[in-house]
Amino acid sequence: MIFSVAYFILYFSLFLVLLALLVFNRKSYTLRLKEQPAVSILIAARNEEHTILRCLQAIGALDYPKDKIEVLIGDDASTDNTRAVVEAFILGKPHYTCISITHTLGKARGKANVLAHLAKHATTDFFFYTDADIAVPPQWIKAMLSGLEDKVGVVTGITTTEGKSLFARLQTLDWLYSLGLMQVVSDVGLRVTTMGNNMLLRRQAYEQVGGYESIDFSVTEDIAIFNQVLRRGWGFRNIYDQHVLALSTPASTFTDFLQQRRRWMRGSMHLPVYMAVIFILYSAYYPVLLPFFAYTSVGVMLAIFGFKLLLQSVFLHLCLRRLGRSARWYLYPLFELYMLISMIILILYFFLPVKISWKGRKY
Repeated sequence: MIFSVAYFILYFSLFLVLLALLVFNRKSYTLRLKEQPAVSILIAARNEEHTILRCLQAIGALDYPKDKIEVLIGDDASTDNTRAVVEAFILGKPHYTCISITHTLGKARGKANVLAHLAKHATTDFFFYTDADIAVPPQWIKAMLSGLEDKVGVVTGITTTEGKSLFARLQTLDWLYSLGLMQVVSDVGLRVTTMGNNMLLRRQAYEQVGGYESIDFSVTEDIAIFNQVLRRGWGFRNIYDQHVLALSTPASTFTDFLQQRRRWMRGSMHLPVYMAVIFILYSAYYPVLLPFFAYTSVGVMLAIFGFKLLLQSVFLHLCLRRLGRSARWYLYPLFELYMLISMIILILYFFLPVKISWKGRKY
């Protein structure tokens, strides 16, 4: 009983602090660029015939001088028509190059190996990373460069999914809510993580760590290189703004969703202690609440649940509003149910003795 009360006091105190920080401690951001340097966009592609055209079309619509963009696509032994789709799109576009990846570099494997090869071909001082199933916004390059202050080696934008199904819309809320929590922590100057589908690295910072080929392999290669760059003394910047809001295709099946989140959970093992504490406190809510029912009334339990749902919904609503978005009212309670069910299943799935499957490969 005493433990449960202490937990809920800590839980809601932390939640109120995070909500207050979201409202009152938003780090200033201005879409302002003094100059427009040449940049490289690096894309790893494996069996992406159904998504990569959308990605390339979005890059073609970027509001940035075309002669200052080089786009490098690494075909990672695709077994579908990815290469043909890419070749058809880049025909007559000299600033696009598709490179076949045929061997490994150093410690790199999988996606990290593709990106290591592309970095070798890049000719600029700024590496922009996105995925083949991502559509970046028109202001992406300008906005990301605007966050690249002195001594900043990594800039991370925000990514969510787009889709019309209920499952897709709940995934959208999931991304924006989780990244909103990370942004609040980032805005007080504490490192969190990055996302390789919406990331900018200075070439100098990348080369100081020796590139992907010099760091230990990880299924979350973006977090691995992020941590290495910061260890070299570089700073970071996370931007939660619609100008850097990239749109991913949602996991189409629950199996794909589980594989994706299991990979992310593996990467979360490398999060700082304070982020781990936040996620552990959040995950322990129902395991603490349900036994607490034996010591208290239904009314008290409903009050605790209602307060949690209220704080969570307000936080999510503010995150959406910051991006110029909104959600129907019924999605907020459904999001809580989605989070509960997915959390239980993912915790069980994470500890199964099976390898992570990604793009037809197992790790």
